[in-house]
Amino acid sequence: MPLSEEQLERFSRHIILKDVGVEGQEKILRGKVLIVGAGGLGAPAALYLAAAGVGTIGIVDGDVVDRTNLQRQVIHFTPDIGKAKVISAQEKILQINPGVAVQIHQERLFAHNILDIIRRYDFVIDGTDNFPAKFLINDACVLARKAFSHGGILRFDGQTMTYVPGSACYRCVFLQPPPKDAVPTCAQAGVLGAVAGMLGTIQAAEALKYLIGKGRLLTDRLLIFHALTMEFRTVRFQRNPACPVCGAHPTITGLQDYEQGTCDLRKPR
Repeated sequence: MPLSEEQLERFSRHIILKDVGVEGQEKILRGKVLIVGAGGLGAPAALYLAAAGVGTIGIVDGDVVDRTNLQRQVIHFTPDIGKAKVISAQEKILQINPGVAVQIHQERLFAHNILDIIRRYDFVIDGTDNFPAKFLINDACVLARKAFSHGGILRFDGQTMTYVPGSACYRCVFLQPPPKDAVPTCAQAGVLGAVAGMLGTIQAAEALKYLIGKGRLLTDRLLIFHALTMEFRTVRFQRNPACPVCGAHPTITGLQDYEQGTCDLRKPR
């Protein structure tokens, strides 16, 4: 259906962009994006995707809002403490844009349920804070041929990359999860709240570019930044033919759960 007068007004700043226009905005409105984790990365991503007009936004999170979340998880407010994060996020999304269909999944992702959830969406944003979830999301998206954005933050640092079928996946860069407690957690090492906003909005931009089919995605590239110096660099890499999940002869053909740890920033091999 053609855009309504309300939609033409609401999304006018998109529509006047030559690389978006009415056609691109219609693609966004038909788009379905899953955000895994309504935390530091998922919060800004959800707000910008809702404002942009993404037609269906899925939110996966099994936690409730805690006071310590409020320093960086900007979709949650002080009165939300104790409320399920997916409910809190849904409320804010609908306040920004009542036209969004919000699908909430108040649970954690495991090997037994992830494929059933991600198959409903066009693009997945990984906003989790632990390695087991990140490897599970990568493996599931590769096996299901779903595009996704990886993001990781710790202290003043952030990193992100995008996978689409045929490009290098997360395991091409980070072969396997590190040993438990090998990397400090955000609770132990801290994180600058604005770093989460910086990275989450980059992930939202990747999702929108994917939906409209414009621009160059962060495929085969790891974008890394350090907020104290505000320096950005890009590490280029190629698909690993020996990758256990996306390589020529994959050894990972099913999903498995790994022991949980927290936080997720690693250096590329």
